Amino acid sequence: MKNWEAKCLSSEFGKILKVSVFGQSHGKAIGVVVDGLPAGEAVDLEALNAFLDRRKPGKNPLSTARKEADTPVFLSGLEDGKTCGAPLCAMIENADQHSKDYRELADKPRPGHADYTAAVKWGGHADMRGGGHFSGRLTAPLCIVGGIAKQILARRGIYIGAHLASVGHARDMLFPLYPTAELFDAVAAKPLPVLNDHAWETMQAAILAAKEDLDSVGGTVECAATGLPAGLGDPMFEGVENRLAAALFGIPAVKGVEFGDGFHAATRLGSENNDAFTMEDGQVRAESNHAGGILGGITTGMPLVLRVAVKPTPSIGKPQKTVSLSAMENTDLTIHGRHDPCIAHRAVPVVEAVTAAVLLDLLLEGNHGTF
Repeated sequence: MKNWEAKCLSSEFGKILKVSVFGQSHGKAIGVVVDGLPAGEAVDLEALNAFLDRRKPGKNPLSTARKEADTPVFLSGLEDGKTCGAPLCAMIENADQHSKDYRELADKPRPGHADYTAAVKWGGHADMRGGGHFSGRLTAPLCIVGGIAKQILARRGIYIGAHLASVGHARDMLFPLYPTAELFDAVAAKPLPVLNDHAWETMQAAILAAKEDLDSVGGTVECAATGLPAGLGDPMFEGVENRLAAALFGIPAVKGVEFGDGFHAATRLGSENNDAFTMEDGQVRAESNHAGGILGGITTGMPLVLRVAVKPTPSIGKPQKTVSLSAMENTDLTIHGRHDPCIAHRAVPVVEAVTAAVLLDLLLEGNHGTF
């Protein structure tokens, strides 16, 4: 029994809102089961599909050429366009797999990818075609639950948006002190989700240069949530940062998470980093937001701000050093097939989705009068 338990996948998060993701990149389908959604919540399927479209592959030269409709089929949990209290189960069928491109990788693990660690953990039984259960393809189900969570939160005055903060050394400006829902919508409507259109040009050039060189490039995503009440979360190990970071690190290729000014705060004096409190319209506010809207693991009422670092796509066309697991000797690997030269821009709605799901879970758990 212990050996069986050690080999189970753990692809769940949430306490009241429990989210479980299933499927493999080249399997029959991928999907999500969500338990704990409030009953009677309307789901705008047209808006949800538009949200899913933001991360869909094959739309332009900046992403993989794989074509997928990514249209969810709801098997349970929705009746007459509203949540009905039963667990919500949604499935997306896979349609455009090129599994032959991955045959060599069963013996020659890709540097920077989970091929090797999955082979060790599951004794060579893991389906790693297209990255298997580790693939960025599994972010589509996350966008289903996150897209629904965003709709539920927006009806209560809580809005979540994100933008591509950097690609390689090319950088966008950061969110203003008080980002608005209108700003979030405007950024989401752009071909590349940035605040400054000049950044779009330099980022696109960096992605296309990496693609031309058979390489890839990483980036960062900044996400903000407005309208959150003060007092959400708990100290120590159940803080808002803890809960969000645990889920955000579940997004494939995320290698770093910071809140507010994050690591930059370590370069300042306390007098520079502290956010001075002030009264505005009878509410406690701060004159700056270096803390990212969280103190002691608990929301302050200021906008919640976080950033995630997304590594370069491990699957690149350049020859790389690896090993043959069957021969247990050094060898070389040249990866073929269709791969993203950068996945950071497609991760923008995914970061929004995961943030929305975690915040909805926290609000349901805390019951702050929002529901």
